[in-house]
Amino acid sequence: MDDRREALHGVTGFAVAAAGAAAGMSVWAPYARRGILGGFEGEAEWDILWQGLPVMALGGVAAALGTLCLVRGRWRRALAFGALLTALAVVGVTFQVLEGPPSPCGNSPC
Repeated sequence: MDDRREALHGVTGFAVAAAGAAAGMSVWAPYARRGILGGFEGEAEWDILWQGLPVMALGGVAAALGTLCLVRGRWRRALAFGALLTALAVVGVTFQVLEGPPSPCGNSPC
């Protein structure tokens, strides 16, 4: 019986992590579309892909697994995922992973 329960926990964790990664990428997608398809003067901004996608996908996974740990009552693991999520937020803000491509008109509307 323990093997079945352990397998169910593993499948549940994997499904939650996959859903978190999908949620993180869906939040990131509008920013990526603007940057990759139409950056400044028509040039693609590939930094948005290389910096933004991993941060947002890992952030989604950390948030989902942290929430799962909270639901199950595993507070120490939830705190560890919270710390990972905080570190990813700091990296995201530092490297501006959700910044869109620069506007060709600067701060003024075109």
